[in-house]
Amino acid sequence: MMWLAVACAVVAAFFLAFGAQRQGTAVQSNTGGLALGGTGFLRLLRNPRWVLGLLLLGAGMALNVVALTLGTLTVIQPIGAIALVITTVVNSRDQGIRLNRATVVAISACVTGSALFVLMAVNVVSENTHVRESEELTVVMLLAVVIVIFGGSLVLFKRRLKAFFFILGAGVLFGFVAVLTRIISRQVFDPNGLFLLNVQWYSIIAIAAAGGLGSWFVQSAYASGPPDLVIAGLTVIDPMIGIAIGITILGELRPDVPPVVAISMAGSALLAIVGVVALSRHHPDVVQRRADARR
Repeated sequence: MMWLAVACAVVAAFFLAFGAQRQGTAVQSNTGGLALGGTGFLRLLRNPRWVLGLLLLGAGMALNVVALTLGTLTVIQPIGAIALVITTVVNSRDQGIRLNRATVVAISACVTGSALFVLMAVNVVSENTHVRESEELTVVMLLAVVIVIFGGSLVLFKRRLKAFFFILGAGVLFGFVAVLTRIISRQVFDPNGLFLLNVQWYSIIAIAAAGGLGSWFVQSAYASGPPDLVIAGLTVIDPMIGIAIGITILGELRPDVPPVVAISMAGSALLAIVGVVALSRHHPDVVQRRADARR
C-alpha cells in the first residue's frame, strides 16, 4: 500500500505543478503585480487559464488525498517537491525566463533534501491507523492559534506583507490541512461502518477555515511572486509542518530510529529549507522585481 500511495503522490505532483503554473501566470496578468483584491478575484473566476489551473489543482489534491489515506504523512508529504522542478521548467519556457545558476542550485537543494528525507523516512515510520480524539483535538486547537496569528496579520498589516509571508502562511496552513485530511479519511473508512458519523464537526470547520485562508494566501503569493517560488514554499514548508505533527502528535515515527538516521533526516530537511530561502532571493523574477522597485 505504501508504494501505491507514493505513486499517487507522484502523479498528484504533476497535476499540482501544471495547475500552479497556469494559475500563477493568470493571477499575475490579472493583477499586474499588485495585491489581489475581491474584485480581482471575481475577474479570475472568468479567466479560462485560471479555471484550468483550478481543475488541475483539484485533480492533484484528490490524488493526494488518496495517497495520504494509503500512506503516512512522513513519507507522502515531501514527494510534492517533484512539482517544484516541473513548475520551474514549464514556467521558464512559458514566460521566456532564463534560469541563473543560483536558481538551479536552490531548486536542486530543495529536491535533493526532500528526496533524501523520503528515502530515509520510508524505513523508519510506523503507521498510526487510529488517531485518538485527544490527538485530533490537539491538532485542531493548534491550528486555531495559527489561523488567529496569520489571519490577524493579514488584517492588520495587509499593505506591508510580502510574497514570502503569504508563502509561509500557505505552507503552514496546508500542512495542517494535510494532517486533518488524513485523520478524516481514516475516520470515514473506519471498519466500524459508521463512515461520516465518525468525523468530528470541529475537524470539518478547521479544515474548511485553513483551506480557505491558505488558498487566499496562495493566490496573493502568485500576485507578487513567480509560481515556482510559491510551489517551492509549499512543497517544503507544507511537508515539514505535516511531518512535525505526524511525529510529535500522531506518533508516526518508530521509537528505535538510529541517531544517525534522525540526524540525516534533520540535515535533509534543513537542506530543503535553505533551498527555498535561496530561491526566494535569487530567482530571476524576484531579482527583476527588486531592481524595478529600486528604480
